[in-house]
Amino acid sequence: MGGRRGFVRWFADSWVSRPLFSTGVVLIVMVVLQTLALGFDFDSFGSWLSRWLVNWSNILRNNAGIGMISLAMTLVIISGGIDLAVGSTLVAIGAVVMVMIDTGPKGFLLRAGVTGAPAFAIAIAAGVAFGALLGEITGLLVTRGKLPPFIATLGTMKLCRSVTQHFMQGYTPQVPKPFLQIASYPIAGQLIMPIIYWFFFALIFYVISKYTAFGRRVIAVGSNERAARLSGVNVQKVKRLVYTLTGVMVAVSAVLQVARIGSMDIANAGSGSEMDAISAVIVGGTSMMGGRGFILGTVFGTLIIGVMNNLLNLLGVPPFLREAFKGVIVIGAVLLQKRESAS
Repeated sequence: MGGRRGFVRWFADSWVSRPLFSTGVVLIVMVVLQTLALGFDFDSFGSWLSRWLVNWSNILRNNAGIGMISLAMTLVIISGGIDLAVGSTLVAIGAVVMVMIDTGPKGFLLRAGVTGAPAFAIAIAAGVAFGALLGEITGLLVTRGKLPPFIATLGTMKLCRSVTQHFMQGYTPQVPKPFLQIASYPIAGQLIMPIIYWFFFALIFYVISKYTAFGRRVIAVGSNERAARLSGVNVQKVKRLVYTLTGVMVAVSAVLQVARIGSMDIANAGSGSEMDAISAVIVGGTSMMGGRGFILGTVFGTLIIGVMNNLLNLLGVPPFLREAFKGVIVIGAVLLQKRESAS
């Protein structure tokens, strides 16, 4: 009896004081529920395992894009900021990439006589540079313009999508099929390139946040901006770099989406991406108040939301109600953070 009581107390204390622990437990529970919902009515264990692996491959692949954006969003929120413009900047960057590689008469690089791999490399580089520029502009609005991050990114969100829609109306770029190999090149017969990109960048961001001076400065700025400035940290530079990094990761996600689908719906693409990214970060244990966050937790948070969407789909829950479940998870995560702060 004493051992059971001790375990319950340890579990409760760990749940409140260790965000990665609680996030990991929730992920395990979601995986178990998803497995049960998938069912066991198969001819053999091999058939069941194959279906289970395919299902998981689909979950990871479908969430790789938002997962990469969430990595950068983690640093933004740790620094005490927010970025509501990631969905709109994704559309703007995607449009630039598609216009450059368009094989139709309006294709920018085609008209310049550049095709194939060189055109793809130039288009990707331009997309990443454009994403970095948009992120830098946001950073300048927050630091030099002294705008609250919410207002600055709300403005750029409206600006990027409306301008992109204006210039792209009536224009449907033709994405060359070889470009699709960026996301669809088969490895061992599986389309796992997006998953590889996601985990690769997750490792990079983990190293940045855990083992670099920049990562420590981001935490310092989010914890106490005034104290960080007095200790010699260039607060404005740190904030600008955080938003620039976000722009770069949004660009990578935009290239991946164009390569996966072969197009981009300018009116709807990226819609809700900012909320999905913020949800993944918060569910992963990063504090909305700044100063504390976990890249691994963000990966867990992205998986929790991805598995939840898949589970609700398997259970036949109407699409409009799925967002309600996501809202419940986010509210629960924030309440858990408040309980931890009070303890």
